[in-house]
Amino acid sequence: MNTVLRTQDVTKLYGKGSTSIVAVDQVSLQIERGEFVALVGPSGSGKTTMLAMLAALLSPTSGAIFIDGQDLSQMKEKERARFRGQKIGFTFQANNLVPYLSALENVELMLRLNKELDKSGKARARELLVRLGLEERLNNLPNQLSGGQQQRVAIARALVHRPEVVLVDEPTASLDTERAYQVVETFSNLIHEQDRAGIMVTHDLRMTRYVDKVIHMLDGKITNILTDRQQIEILAKTSSFQAAENSGESLPLEFIFHSQPDSLSQPVIAAV
Repeated sequence: MNTVLRTQDVTKLYGKGSTSIVAVDQVSLQIERGEFVALVGPSGSGKTTMLAMLAALLSPTSGAIFIDGQDLSQMKEKERARFRGQKIGFTFQANNLVPYLSALENVELMLRLNKELDKSGKARARELLVRLGLEERLNNLPNQLSGGQQQRVAIARALVHRPEVVLVDEPTASLDTERAYQVVETFSNLIHEQDRAGIMVTHDLRMTRYVDKVIHMLDGKITNILTDRQQIEILAKTSSFQAAENSGESLPLEFIFHSQPDSLSQPVIAAV
């Protein structure tokens, strides 16, 4: 494996002077090719801001972000937008599907924008939707799809142009438990099969069973990184940091005690 994404002392401030708010505080991390990473932590910890900067949608106040060896901070806006379209795939909680395009056309749109909508691209778009359980929904418009189905279309769109880095924000938010496992497992398989670097922001610790690394953020800082398979499995089985502590297994103390967002122990109840 080789490093696809690297950040160096990335900081994001909102406001100036004594009233400024530090959203992300000197974060340094690296993600390897073929590695799937979960970014976890309580609300307000800086996860989504960090994801937006990694997606080249938001510029850091200081520090550097390198994707595929290129420094985003050295790019002009047009160059960064072109780079984002080619090298980065992302989907946030608002799926932003085009309402007058079908599920398949929404996925193909990414290929059209990159001038890659050829026979093989069309086949790849269809295959992704089928693998995500949408074989019977290819020609449906977004308003004919459930929230969970729309989210799966957005995931397929994020992967179809074969980006170097794929970023997803709360991919299971609109899914029931069974479908959540299926979607994240499929997403993990695709990341590994296609040798991409994937980052998933999630509050649902059960989904960490499919990742290779767990990065915990608190108050804008990285407080811990888990790479040990046994520890990740414990975290995924417990569904909360408190339960992990009570399991009697060894997790780093700061990882257990510094993050217990209320939503972690809440079941996912939204229907597919």
